[in-house]
Amino acid sequence: MTPSGSEATVLLKAWCNGDQKALDQLAPLVESELRKLARIYLRKEGPRNTLQPTALVNEVYVRLIEWKAVEWQNRAHFFAVAAKMMRRVLVNQAIAQGREKRGGSVIHVSLTAAGETPDRPADLAALDQALDALEELDSRKSRVVELRFFGGLSAEETAEVLGVSARTVHREWDLARAWLFRELRRSGSR
Repeated sequence: MTPSGSEATVLLKAWCNGDQKALDQLAPLVESELRKLARIYLRKEGPRNTLQPTALVNEVYVRLIEWKAVEWQNRAHFFAVAAKMMRRVLVNQAIAQGREKRGGSVIHVSLTAAGETPDRPADLAALDQALDALEELDSRKSRVVELRFFGGLSAEETAEVLGVSARTVHREWDLARAWLFRELRRSGSR
């Protein structure tokens, strides 16, 4: 069951105000959507990934629960924060695998999660570094990639979070992907 925007927003705001029952009602609604996103992203990472969707969702959920001072604006805001946390978990896992004694491997991801361009794998740690560089140049483009790629938000949901039009999101998404492809190619990460 996918939570409606208004239903999730009401529960998120009640949770912010200390209503534990609201969190109990919200958890199963958002968990299914988070689990769906986790399956999509982990499938893109290929067979070298050892993290399971349930473990990724649980890690993100635990981190979200610990955030006491967040004033949730709406469902899209919640999933935007969850996307950022999912990115952190995946990058940390990729870095940890890369440090393994017996030659840990990089994790490849696709930048075409919501696009129509040919699939081009990228090292998740290199993608994270490129996103940080993009953040310094153009924070909105970086947020668009984060929300669409890691958060699985649609262009319309991303537009809602950022307070821009869906057309702007599409344009920023295309420009950001082109910049990231060039940056990753330059750094040697396909």
